[in-house]
Amino acid sequence: MEASAIAAMASANALNQVQQEVSVEVLRKALDIQGESAMQLLQAIPQPPAPAVGSTAGGIVDTWA
Repeated sequence: MEASAIAAMASANALNQVQQEVSVEVLRKALDIQGESAMQLLQAIPQPPAPAVGSTAGGIVDTWA
């Protein structure tokens, strides 16, 4: 194998490794952004109103009906 062919293979291998590392970083950033968006959506959900004191509304389910 000639020296130029070995050098070309080494260069291609290094380029492949850099491309893979960049792809992983882009994926990590995309997942971080997606996670932040999901948290914002969850925080935007309004809280249900608290039941009135002494109220049984929503507390009893008739399972015999």
